[in-house]
Amino acid sequence: MNTSPSVRIVLSLRINFLCWSFSFSLSTILQQQFNRVGRVEHGSVALPGVIRSGSIGAESLSMGTMPSAQQQVIMGQMHRGHMPPLSSAQQALMGTINTSMQAVQQAQADLGEVDNLPPLGQDMASKVWIQNKVDESKHEIHSQVDAITAGTASVVNLTAGDPTDTDYTAVGCAITTISSNLTEMSKGVKLLAALIEDDTGGSNDLMGAARNLAGAVSDLLKAVEPASGEPRQTVLSAAGSIGQASGDLLLQIGENESDERFQEVLMILAKAVANAAAMMVLKAKNVAQVADDTVLQNRVIAAATQCALSTSQLVACAKVVSPTISSPVCQEQLIEAGKLVDRSVEGCVQACLSATVDGEMLKQMSSAASVVGQVLGDLLEHVCHYASHGEPIGRYDQATDTIMTVTESIFSSMGDAGEMVRQARVLAQATSDLVNAMRSDAEVEVDVDNSKKLLAAAKLLADATARMVEAAKGAAAYPENEDQQQRLREAAEGLRVATNAAAQNAIKKKLINRLENAAKQAAAAATQTIAASQNAAASNKNTAAHQQLVQSCKAMAEHIPQLVQGVRGSQAQPEDLTTQLSLIITSQNFLQPGSKMVTSAKSSVPTVMDQAAAMQLGQCAKNLATSLAELRTAAQKANEACGPMEIHSALTAVQTLKTELQDAKMAAIDMQLKPLPGESMEKCAQDLGSTSKSVGSSMAQLLTCAAQGNEHYTGLAARETAQALKTLAQAARGVAASTTNPQAAASMLDSACDVMEGSAMLIHEAKQALVSPGDSESQQRLAQVAKAVSHSLNNCVNCLPGQKDVDMALRSIGEASKKLLGETLPPSTRSFQEAQSELNQTAADLNQSAGDVVHASRGSSTQLADASGKFREDFDDFLDAGIEMAGHTQVKDEQIQVIGNLKNISMASSKLLLAAKSLSVDPGAANAKNLLAAAARAVTESINQLITLATQQAPGQKECDNALRELEAVKGMLANPNEPVSNLSYFHCIESVMENSKVLGESMAGISQNCKTGDVPASHTHDAIAEAAQLMREAVDDIMVTLNEAASEGGMVGAMVDSIAEAMGRLDEGTSPEPEGSFVDYQTTMVKYSKAIAVTAQEMMTKSVTCPEELGGLASRVTTDYSQLALQGRLAAHTAEPQEIGFQIKAGVQELGHGCIFLVQKAGALQITPSDSYTKRELIECARTVTEKVSMVLSALQAGNKGTQACITAASAVSGIIAELDTTIMFASAGTLNAENDESFADHRCVYKQNVNNWGHFVSPHEHSQTFTDAQSRASCRAVSPPGTATAPPTTVRLSRG
Repeated sequence: MNTSPSVRIVLSLRINFLCWSFSFSLSTILQQQFNRVGRVEHGSVALPGVIRSGSIGAESLSMGTMPSAQQQVIMGQMHRGHMPPLSSAQQALMGTINTSMQAVQQAQADLGEVDNLPPLGQDMASKVWIQNKVDESKHEIHSQVDAITAGTASVVNLTAGDPTDTDYTAVGCAITTISSNLTEMSKGVKLLAALIEDDTGGSNDLMGAARNLAGAVSDLLKAVEPASGEPRQTVLSAAGSIGQASGDLLLQIGENESDERFQEVLMILAKAVANAAAMMVLKAKNVAQVADDTVLQNRVIAAATQCALSTSQLVACAKVVSPTISSPVCQEQLIEAGKLVDRSVEGCVQACLSATVDGEMLKQMSSAASVVGQVLGDLLEHVCHYASHGEPIGRYDQATDTIMTVTESIFSSMGDAGEMVRQARVLAQATSDLVNAMRSDAEVEVDVDNSKKLLAAAKLLADATARMVEAAKGAAAYPENEDQQQRLREAAEGLRVATNAAAQNAIKKKLINRLENAAKQAAAAATQTIAASQNAAASNKNTAAHQQLVQSCKAMAEHIPQLVQGVRGSQAQPEDLTTQLSLIITSQNFLQPGSKMVTSAKSSVPTVMDQAAAMQLGQCAKNLATSLAELRTAAQKANEACGPMEIHSALTAVQTLKTELQDAKMAAIDMQLKPLPGESMEKCAQDLGSTSKSVGSSMAQLLTCAAQGNEHYTGLAARETAQALKTLAQAARGVAASTTNPQAAASMLDSACDVMEGSAMLIHEAKQALVSPGDSESQQRLAQVAKAVSHSLNNCVNCLPGQKDVDMALRSIGEASKKLLGETLPPSTRSFQEAQSELNQTAADLNQSAGDVVHASRGSSTQLADASGKFREDFDDFLDAGIEMAGHTQVKDEQIQVIGNLKNISMASSKLLLAAKSLSVDPGAANAKNLLAAAARAVTESINQLITLATQQAPGQKECDNALRELEAVKGMLANPNEPVSNLSYFHCIESVMENSKVLGESMAGISQNCKTGDVPASHTHDAIAEAAQLMREAVDDIMVTLNEAASEGGMVGAMVDSIAEAMGRLDEGTSPEPEGSFVDYQTTMVKYSKAIAVTAQEMMTKSVTCPEELGGLASRVTTDYSQLALQGRLAAHTAEPQEIGFQIKAGVQELGHGCIFLVQKAGALQITPSDSYTKRELIECARTVTEKVSMVLSALQAGNKGTQACITAASAVSGIIAELDTTIMFASAGTLNAENDESFADHRCVYKQNVNNWGHFVSPHEHSQTFTDAQSRASCRAVSPPGTATAPPTTVRLSRG
């Protein structure tokens, strides 16, 4: 059996055997003890000899000596007759192992076949996608293998000691880490195997290596079971198998960073530690043999045994982590194993010092321990050297820092020539070291250009050093001469400048390398945290915390591939500034979602019931936080070193996007363009629509910053533009790949190429504009290019399926509406009754089509195209019917009213189509759904107004028709009840429905009664009306029963809590409703509700003792009052001046909301258990807290009641102007905007300029804002506007830097 030297260490256990023979391999242990160190009692089992007469006479008698004590260790399988009962911690570990074993078995089953991928194209984007996915899969597999090997090493270290001292929770955490990462690794391996070429059987080898690793993990889990009784060597052997399998898997994916030479040296050093420890143990054996005290002898033996065990663990850990030694967690495990060896060596030395006073033996023991320490230090140094990648440029840091520090000392020592000369000597030595380092790097540099640069920089630095030395000699020779001191100071300054110039490239290279390493570790830590989060999901009892963690993991998962791609690109092209900037940007973008995931993970740890899973999640969150801190520092320093490159990088990126789109067009022509996995027509169309607005916004910002000559903000705007264009290009390609019409695909790609071409030109012009910010010609070119890009963006969006149909409908409505502009109406060809019937029918059809458009805007592009086409046809029919009806109107004023209503319907219809178009391309746009619903209601109301006007002579008819149309309009709400239609809470909805149900029942009874007594000739309809009324009353009764049951359920407190939480959430919504009153109005209302809450809280304190069953009604009252308070608080915060008062009001109301939630929860709990005194005390405390929070809200309100009415009035006036401009824009979009009284733009130009100048005098510029000149405003007014909106008139543009 091949074992490590420390395992072959023989302890002095002397046993005298005379006539008894034992077979240890078949022995039965009645009471097994783990890792117990004892001492064998020596004695003789021989019986005294008995002399008897011989049967054949006298026989010879031989005498001798007993053989010396034999020293032997026998290992093998033993029968277990009895095992001690498992502790609770061991039982928990068994549960973790069983769960992990199931996960391992599932992973082994999943590794039976590779993933199935859809057919992929051969265009550039497809190849880039494949390569990115390969890189991402390799990164994930590598990080997961890192975690598996680190977890294995942790298991080895944690299970080394006495079972009674083992931290079984930590062992379970390590095992959970192994199994969870193995599960995720199997998914990555299957995807990678499907992506790589399989001509040489590469995928089969990859899958086989992954299965081998899963099998090795299974063996380890079996070996570490507390009830298994497996010897220690089995655990170490299984761990070594995991290390070997991990190395094979990394070799298959091409991620084996550590070469064979490094692993060979690592194992040699580990075995050297084992050999040195074995020699030391032998020295300890000698000490034990001469020890007189049995206790001290046993202590030496125990210490030597522990030293041997810790050394064997070090060797095992080295085998496990050597393939993944680049991972910090693996390095930590190996270092921890080394620390265990160091501590055991120290313990053994101390035990020997206590056991004997023999100087020679102690000297030998100390010498042996020193050898162990030396080789152990060599091992750790070898690991640390590899971890730092052995970068020689690290020498530049120390020398550069020394030079900078010493030159500062020289500057501050002016007047003290002796001190200046002493510092000059130190400075000369530091520069000499730096020059030598640079020359050494130049000799080994492969790139000839870089070698020449290093040599030139070294020569420059050497010349500056020579001048400084000469100046120092002069200062030393003439210490009182101030001119000599000044020469030395100037020489030191020159040397400082030369140092910065010489070491800049090397330092920059190191900073980029550091950023690459930090990014890799951050991505790996994030991957581990996601795996830990998924593993902890099953035992997380807090649903809200779990959902928050899931959302943060999803956001993080979107950024990990970008960071991995940034690292790969920087490593592939280390001299490319664009790839370096891309890495810096992706690193900076990675920080915010990473921090959110750390916060979510830490907050979820206490709610995870599985201790092992909770520990794993906590450790991963801690590691991620550390990695993010390092990434933040590295990104900041790299950004400072690289300087401003955003504009150049953005221009290069946009040009690359254009090339990819052109390549995609060639593939589309050949019918070879395929959608990428995960792409669909609807998803890509939505991405394109939403991104087009982002592109327009970022380009407008780019124009503004370039016009001001601000290079920093122009670079940031260019970077944002490039990022938005990348998403736009991907979406355009996805749309083209998903369509079956080659012509439509080519049109989409052509328009996207036009956008990229125009954007590249815009960025280039912005770069040129930075040179001369005030150049009017440059500003004009910027405006022209921006206008062209805006046109291209609109064309690109209009290429989306369904958008052209909407545009056709808009144009058709505009053309049809021209019939309303004539002086005379065509003669009527039908009777009044026929015209009225036709108008009613077409009105119903148009109203139905409007609802179809609303529904289709949330559906597919085909549905939107069909709905808009039908709406166009129904509008034409309705318009003709309306004109026919207007022809029957004899009174001129009434005829004008009908025509005016038709115009209103035309405008409302155009707004509806525009809103539907906007929502279809960007469903997530702010307020888009509300705008669409409002536009649909406007169409219905406009139709109702026209029908009312046309049928007002028929008593009751208009009311019935209006009611029917309104019922049709709200029918869609009932079909889709998951969207809110009001701001009412759940309880308010119940109350409202109950109240309106009563009114509805009474109204139906009234309808039935009045129909019988207002229209006697139509008596044949009475029975039908009565039956319909009865059915309605029965339906109302059913609704009332259902509502009463809902109101009486015991879970009402949960709904109250949700209502309060919703009210709190609406406080922070970005878009607040338009206030109708002043701050004072809202202040008064808030004071009323705040006091009402305080009074109710006091009453709840009393009722908690006297009448707990009434707490439900009081809690409902608190909920109702707080909902009103939150609504008023949102409006008060919106109208408060200054803004800080609004923030204080929101914060106070939020805090009060938390207090109300706790109070309502305690009220519900006390209703369940009215006699619980502890709950009563908690409720009283919550009520007091609510009272305190009410006082905080009142204090905030008192601080904001000064001088806001004038601002509110002005804001209201401006809102009216904006509404008029919106109406004008809609007419312009529909093609129906015409000049009044033959006026022209020249007529208003002077007035317009004067008004703009006058307005500028009333605006006080912010200290961090900049105002455009008239020329700049003319340029900026032609900036890019999002598709679907009109270009705003020229105005003064302000860019805030705050």
